[in-house]
Amino acid sequence: MVQADLVIYNANILTLDEQSTRAGSLASYKGKITGVWTVQQPPEDGLIKSDNFKEIDLNGATLIPGFIDTHNHILMYGQQKHQVDCRSPFNKNIKDIQQRLAEAAQQKNENEWIIGYGYDDSLLEEMRHPTKKDLDAINTKHPIFIRHISGHLAVTNSAGLQIAGITKDTPQPEGGHIEKDSLGEPTGVLFEPGAMNLVFSHVPLPDKEELIQILKEELIQILKEVNNDYLAEGITTNTDAGIGLFNGEEELDIYLQAIKENPRSMKMRLMILNELLIDNGPFHTYTATELDNEIQERTNGKARLDSAKIFQDGSIQGLTGALRKPYHCDNHLYGDLIYKQEIINEFALDFHQRGFRIATHGNGDRAIGSIIEAYEYALKNGEQRDHRHRIEHVQTATEKDLEKMSELDIAASFFINHVYYWGDRHRDIFLGPDRAKRLNPLKEADHLNILYTLHSDCPITPISPLFSVWAAVNRVTSSGEVLGAGQKIDVETALKTMTTYGARLNFEENEKGTIEVGKTADFAILEEDPTLINPMKIKDINVLATYIDGQLVFEKESLKVN
Repeated sequence: MVQADLVIYNANILTLDEQSTRAGSLASYKGKITGVWTVQQPPEDGLIKSDNFKEIDLNGATLIPGFIDTHNHILMYGQQKHQVDCRSPFNKNIKDIQQRLAEAAQQKNENEWIIGYGYDDSLLEEMRHPTKKDLDAINTKHPIFIRHISGHLAVTNSAGLQIAGITKDTPQPEGGHIEKDSLGEPTGVLFEPGAMNLVFSHVPLPDKEELIQILKEELIQILKEVNNDYLAEGITTNTDAGIGLFNGEEELDIYLQAIKENPRSMKMRLMILNELLIDNGPFHTYTATELDNEIQERTNGKARLDSAKIFQDGSIQGLTGALRKPYHCDNHLYGDLIYKQEIINEFALDFHQRGFRIATHGNGDRAIGSIIEAYEYALKNGEQRDHRHRIEHVQTATEKDLEKMSELDIAASFFINHVYYWGDRHRDIFLGPDRAKRLNPLKEADHLNILYTLHSDCPITPISPLFSVWAAVNRVTSSGEVLGAGQKIDVETALKTMTTYGARLNFEENEKGTIEVGKTADFAILEEDPTLINPMKIKDINVLATYIDGQLVFEKESLKVN
């Protein structure tokens, strides 16, 4: 006999289990799957129905495990809704950006900051970064700060430079670079957080108590709004890949409170920025278990610790990704590592010994090699355990890098959407055709049995697991060209990267990621079966509903409930 408070029938269920089982009906009770049947109707005499029993006729719609996005920035996504949109193709040239900023200035008081996001120099007609001169042309009464689409560089105007005290004599900061012209004057372009934060840290904030209250109210609202956006894409578990990037410890405090107060929250996993975990950081004495317990306690179990987050390079399209061979567009430019090898080695060993899983940002192959070396150092000098240390983005990993990752059981979370959004420019501008065709080498990772997932890195690209699946299966760029056909993976494997493999990467393979008895009743209901339609149409499939712990949390169209 099977206990049930929910039965779903007349369904096309992709269980994504090891046998690739297809089922027709399922039952759940108190948030756990209690029955899965290959037939379209479960045996009526085999059910023990609860008082609040519901049954849903899917009428042939497809049910899959809930999507797991293992790397994005949900807070950044929410905050950008209140900033000036400088993205292309909405902005075709620098004049368009100037117009958007000028319109924003009209709504501001004198000396009030104007913050923008998303400009992409490689999509602007001028094919260059805006500079302080371009921003000064708007006016000099407002300090202006706009972030690049990559998030790894920004531009400010003369007012911003003056407030930050940046002049021709300012030395280059650690972990960043101030661009200067032939006369040594700052151009306003700032590379990486080490330089960007020299300016952004001067954006005025209220006193701490008022700040916490304002941010708490804003963040709770932002997370509610954005949470609904994610649920509409079928996401049931989500990882924020940089807690502490904006407001340090206060950001985590507010984040945990916001999650606790949102009854429809996704299951959240949090990467904690390494600055909060080292030296005099607020959690420098914590073990991973201690911090995970605190996060769970303060969110009633809705959130968990994911990892300690480190950045080891920047962005390839920002020319700050660290490469072994020079950029295609400039044979003198290689990009830079953020930390010296001996420093990142000690970070890795310290976090490993304290029980943290480590997640390190690495786009360029030189950065990827440096991260692998740091992890190997930690594994050789630290305790042996199931670590599942991971590398984020992994765009240009070489065959030797992947072989070493396989040897050391290092996992990968690939930023697959890069193939569509930047593939053409990586081929023609940044990497050249040979390196670009190996961008996000999924097939090689698959052959080497590397544990890997896909992610959106939202808001760098829009949140949509089905789009990421589409990109992995088709590898089509924005111009319609196929980039690296040999690195394509099949549809079922692509679905597993955002369900089954995501659960495994999160140490939750016994709890979620497949439709099997005993696992959580987290699933998405799709209008069509991704494995049966034209692969080019996968990204256009509608998510009809999303369930977390057997509870309906999103519904696009009313399902037939009896």
